[in-house]
Amino acid sequence: MRICVAGAYGAFGVKHLDALAAIEGVQVTSVMGPTRARIDALAAARGIGHASTDLAECLARDDVDAVILATPTQLHAEQAIACMRAGKPVLVEIPMADSLADSEAIVKAQEETGVLCMAGQVRRFNPSHQWIHDRIKAGELKIQQMDVQTYFFRRSNMNAKGEPRSWTDHLLWHHACHTVDLFQYQTGEVASQAYGLEGPHHPELGIAMDMAIGMKTPSGAICTLSLSFNNDGPIGTFFRYICDNGTYIARYDDLYDGRDNKIDLTGVAVSGNGIELIDREFVAAIEDGREPNGSARQVLAAMRTLDRIEKSFA
Repeated sequence: MRICVAGAYGAFGVKHLDALAAIEGVQVTSVMGPTRARIDALAAARGIGHASTDLAECLARDDVDAVILATPTQLHAEQAIACMRAGKPVLVEIPMADSLADSEAIVKAQEETGVLCMAGQVRRFNPSHQWIHDRIKAGELKIQQMDVQTYFFRRSNMNAKGEPRSWTDHLLWHHACHTVDLFQYQTGEVASQAYGLEGPHHPELGIAMDMAIGMKTPSGAICTLSLSFNNDGPIGTFFRYICDNGTYIARYDDLYDGRDNKIDLTGVAVSGNGIELIDREFVAAIEDGREPNGSARQVLAAMRTLDRIEKSFA
């Protein structure tokens, strides 16, 4: 499997390069980025044969079988559709788009071309959430409530590497997207009720710096989600699953019970790295000719819920 990583020197582009290096039978043959000097330097450092500032050039290559997009969110729809039109299966980093219209356009292109398109909903693959999902499927757990906190401290438009972004991050369409999709995936239902509240917008970034979201499924499970860019303390996303048969707390790839006893996740997956696991699913789905877990079609329900939440702000 020969893969092009677009947005390769960004914070998550590098994560995908590292993850792909751990997967047998996969080779990164092309990388794309907006700055010639930086993308050439990355390709040279990693021994990658082709580098470009033009995605179309990468898509035209015979040695590119599939594409991972770790580019700015506002480019995702246009680039994902271009990949599918070129016959290249594509994994789009979260979020696959920052509007319902763009998300629907991606799914429409997938249906028209028949080319695989996967959204980067990594929470489906983190071993901690996989452990919960396996027990829900086995009938051992039923979610009563998910209480989730997504907290960062941000005063400027910087990425996870501490470098300036060319686009603006968003609490709803990026960070809440993780939890909205995970809640509906874990419960197996689409939220019948969804609303949001947002705090003041940053005068320069133009985005809400605090947000509260509530959801409820037809069967009665609820989710409360608090998000902030104003949190001057431990950062990250913390999930509390309150179930009919126990309480569990997921902290990225670690899982604890309600009394803070760590749960052994050995054997849940072949890796503890969620990015590697989602890349493995992408590659396996292409090889098997099947729909991946987290396909654009499956994730569209979350994007519709995000759209409802955004409209509730007004």
